[in-house]
Formats: sequence, C-alpha cells, structure tokens
Amino acid sequence: MDHAETQALKANLRREASARRKAAHAAHPQAGHTLAQHFRGAIQVSAGAAISGFWPMGDEIDVTPLLAQLHAAGHPIGLPVVVGKAQPLVFRAWHPGLALVAGGFKTEVPPPSVPELVPQVLIVPLLAFDAEGYRLGYGGGFYDRTLEKLRKSGARPLAVGVAFSAQHVARVPRDHYDQPLDWIVTEKSVQQFGVAPVPHAAEG
Repeated sequence: MDHAETQALKANLRREASARRKAAHAAHPQAGHTLAQHFRGAIQVSAGAAISGFWPMGDEIDVTPLLAQLHAAGHPIGLPVVVGKAQPLVFRAWHPGLALVAGGFKTEVPPPSVPELVPQVLIVPLLAFDAEGYRLGYGGGFYDRTLEKLRKSGARPLAVGVAFSAQHVARVPRDHYDQPLDWIVTEKSVQQFGVAPVPHAAEG
C-alpha cells in the first residue's frame, strides 16, 4: 500500500474514531479518574522521573486527575508545545494551578517563561489504537517525530497512549514513520503491548 492510500484510510478512520470518542466522552464522565487509578496501579515509573501529559481539549479523555496525582508523587510534569510544522514537540514544566496560555492547534500550554524538560514517560493522546500498539493521531505527526527523536537519542522513553476503550479499532493504517506505543490505558483496561490486557471493572 502506498503513502497516498494509507493517508486516505487514515482520514476515513479519523472521522469514524472522532464519532466514537465523542460518544464515549458523553457516556463516561468519570473516565479520567478511573484512568488515573489504572495507570498508577499498572505502570511502574521510577521515582522522580519526568512525565509529559497534555491538557485535554474537546472530548479527549481527561488526564488532569492523573497529572495532579503524578505531580503530588514527586514527578516533574511537562505539557507539549508545538514549535513549528514538522518539528518534534518540546515540553514545558507544569504544576497544578499554573495559568496556561493559548498554543497552536487550539491547545493550552504553559507560558514561555517556565523551563522545559525532557520526559522519560510520555502520556499520549490519540483518536484510535489497535492491538499492536499503533495509534491514530491528528495528522500533524508531532508525537511520531518526538518519539523518534527521543528513541534515537538512546533515552528509551516510555510511550503510554490514553483513550476510551471505544477507541480501539481492528487495525490502524500505518506508514514507516509511525511510532508504536508501549502501553495503552483506558477507563476499562491496561495493556502493555506483547502482553495480555489487564481487565478492570468499569466505573462511570
């Protein structure tokens, strides 16, 4: 399959996945709290490791409870900032109560005055994911470039996709540059790729 065909499949799947996520967001208002419990119960993060999250927009699953808990546990937290087209993301330090400013692509980001950090764990948003650890993003390629850069540097970051369980699809179309996830955490389960998923009782 050539690049153009893959891009067409991704575009079609984005429309379907957006509708799925919107419905799941409406159906599970407490999903972010359940997600935080599942993440912290399953993923062992080294003490003091820097973690990047994101400020949820629209019907993305709410990771702010998880970020607050990780910050309280002593982890430096960063939020992603787009610095330019086709460029890897940078991450600016965040803490609860920090006033955010408008960023690119309708995001909210920490102000330029705060320091940057290099995450050892990346909490990654997505539109869809599959059983092989591939994610469908928004089309900008920012996380793929960021993960590629960090992985080539030898940093070996952990990439954790977060989503509603309804965002699972049979297969995400992929190009050679698409970077796989190490874990996926939803409101219902946790999966480390190559390992069977760990079920949890749904809440909310």
